[in-house]
Amino acid sequence: MKGPAADHDAKLAALEKRIGYVFKNRALLREALTHGSVHEGQKRSRDYDRLEFLGDRVLGLCVAERLLAEHQTEQEGELAPRYNALVNKHACAAAARAAGLGEALVLSPAEEAHGGRQKEAILGDICESVIAALYLDADLETARAFITRFWGTAFDDAKGVLQDAKTALQEWAAARKKHLRYVEIGQSGPEHAPHFIIEAHVEGFEPVRGEGSSKRDAQRTAAEAFLKARGERG
Repeated sequence: MKGPAADHDAKLAALEKRIGYVFKNRALLREALTHGSVHEGQKRSRDYDRLEFLGDRVLGLCVAERLLAEHQTEQEGELAPRYNALVNKHACAAAARAAGLGEALVLSPAEEAHGGRQKEAILGDICESVIAALYLDADLETARAFITRFWGTAFDDAKGVLQDAKTALQEWAAARKKHLRYVEIGQSGPEHAPHFIIEAHVEGFEPVRGEGSSKRDAQRTAAEAFLKARGERG
């Protein structure tokens, strides 16, 4: 009869098959998929936090290099919104789902019961930690191949991103001489995986809500939702 360790090894092997890379150091992949809730009340052991820190930088480098190559006539102001559309928790969570990373995630029973395996913030975090694990176990090109594969059409979609939603809403409101402000109405989750709820308030219009793993992401989501409701975004 297989135990939990053997079951998880099988899940890791299935994940390696999905992403097309077999780890030389399987412990590194296990660390990349271990949520901090597993160690609550225990002596601190390795989880994905440190790898997430590195993975965010590796992802940013790979995306920035590709954008520079694909948009050679554009300036920083034009590249930035495309970059922001590709390097955020939502994009990372989408890639994590495409790769099936959540299936191999290690959670505490409590976090499992609260739907941690499907949480946007957690999926975004483990995507970045797996990118770091690929970089450390292999090289930058292996990490880049993962990003290219599991970001899928997101790079093509980003070609149509002309402006960050917050900037677009600020200009939309200013053109109509309407006051714009963002109001935080809720925050939940542990310190390592917070969740924010923020409303975009434009004078004379109903507030529109956005959610995200950071205040900036929640504000951007609220701005995007407001503009879509007005028919200003596709």
